[in-house]
Amino acid sequence: MTLPTMNRVLLKLSGEVLMGDQQFGIDPAFVLELAKEVKAAKETGLEICLVIGGGNIFRGMSGAAQGMDRAQADYMGMLATVMNALAMQSALEQLGVETRVQSAVQMDQVCEPVIRRRAERHLEKGRIVIFAAGVGAPYFTTDSGAALRAAEMKCDALLKGTSVDGIYDSDPKKNSDAKRYETVSYGKVLADDLKVMDASAVALCRDNDIPIVVFSIREKGNVAKVLSGEGTQTVVTDHTA
Repeated sequence: MTLPTMNRVLLKLSGEVLMGDQQFGIDPAFVLELAKEVKAAKETGLEICLVIGGGNIFRGMSGAAQGMDRAQADYMGMLATVMNALAMQSALEQLGVETRVQSAVQMDQVCEPVIRRRAERHLEKGRIVIFAAGVGAPYFTTDSGAALRAAEMKCDALLKGTSVDGIYDSDPKKNSDAKRYETVSYGKVLADDLKVMDASAVALCRDNDIPIVVFSIREKGNVAKVLSGEGTQTVVTDHTA
């Protein structure tokens, strides 16, 4: 499927990709490689928003499963996303790309609060804006935060970079016969529980007609390929013709 012309996109990265080959935390060398991908995408003329998960440091759901209060665990997860955002900001600015971090949990000494009009101005000035701390409330994941910011910033698409090259009808890591979709509707993703994003995030994208593009972030140069309509990807949209 050919994607519509895109001027502004939101790139959602899972926190796990920042680990590189480590088991935990942030690999600065790998973050720098990711930053080069983002810079290359920006150099095509796109305005780029970023949302990064926090699973490489702390995942609220996991903490809650081990007996921690869910709301408290989710707030800890939000702080992890701020750490990842600052790491990515540092890497991008090493490459000469002006970047601003806006957090849904206010922490003025390290980043700006989320202010839509200020974020718009940053994008107009050619800066990348990284949105951290999800939606700023517990019980929502960074997927929901990404969908919310994509709608709020009127992005033309939400690109989700993962460790697999699209959406499959079953887990390709467990089932070698899993079938990859080229395109799939929001409704099928929700009805079949395809696990690409949280249901609330998929529904928010559907309601605002924002295509979701799922691709592998681990393949070098893939961000630019996907944005140019090449590369392996799955597009979630109701316009499947």
